[in-house]
Amino acid sequence: MANRQQIEDWNGAVGERWLTYNDWLDRRTAAYGRDALDAAAAQPGEAVLDIGCGAGATVFELARAVGAGGSVTGVDVSEPLLSRARERAAALALPVEFRLADASRPLFAPARFDLLFSRFGVMFFDDPVAAFAELRKTLKPGGRLAFACWQGPDRNDWYRWPLRAIAEAIALPPSDPDAPGPFAFGKPERVRQVLGEAGFDAVELRAFEAPFYLGEGDDPDAAAADAYDQVMRVGPVARLLAAQEPAVRVRAEARLRAALRELARERGIAMMGATWTVTARAA
Repeated sequence: MANRQQIEDWNGAVGERWLTYNDWLDRRTAAYGRDALDAAAAQPGEAVLDIGCGAGATVFELARAVGAGGSVTGVDVSEPLLSRARERAAALALPVEFRLADASRPLFAPARFDLLFSRFGVMFFDDPVAAFAELRKTLKPGGRLAFACWQGPDRNDWYRWPLRAIAEAIALPPSDPDAPGPFAFGKPERVRQVLGEAGFDAVELRAFEAPFYLGEGDDPDAAAADAYDQVMRVGPVARLLAAQEPAVRVRAEARLRAALRELARERGIAMMGATWTVTARAA
């Protein structure tokens, strides 16, 4: 089954962690999503598909833009996150629908949507060309695509710094920059190639940067403690350390705490966050 590992992860421990800290994550990524929403420019009356919608934050923003005459469908592989989305939607009078499904598989009738949108939900496909080709079929003639994806790890200190801190204590495994994951679309040339082969044209990437608050608190110590808690809950550091011997974990965690405390300021730990806001049209 395509995307099997992602589906298992997002319905297991990964999905449960993201559900627990969803509000924290939504706040940290709101600025990047807003830039992509502005580029998408959803219009009243349009039909929109939100890919990898998670707990629904961007679905609701899109629904407000399209109004009562439009519709927004959110699709995600994570049942825990969609359950939260449905709970939120029940309290809102908005034209939204949620589907538990793999967006890369045939789901919708051809030419159903005016706009495909995603905030960090399209970088996890096993076969991105095939996935985007399938998604393109759901667009009306001249339909639009807009999404936010992370630039490379070297441009995202919120990801790079914690790993660099523990690298003094453990050896980091090699990584494939094109493998499904948060940075799979970090290279502009790969994004253009994937979308071009999938049948999109007018592909444009605009760089966007905003602070990513890794930790917050009333003073530097509190901010560093908050950042440490989050790094150990969401992201690669916790997974890497879980596989280490206890003594190694202790050394790595001590280095991580010290590195975060050095970065902490009165208002928290603000790190570089850099994305691509990508737009394209169905060819």
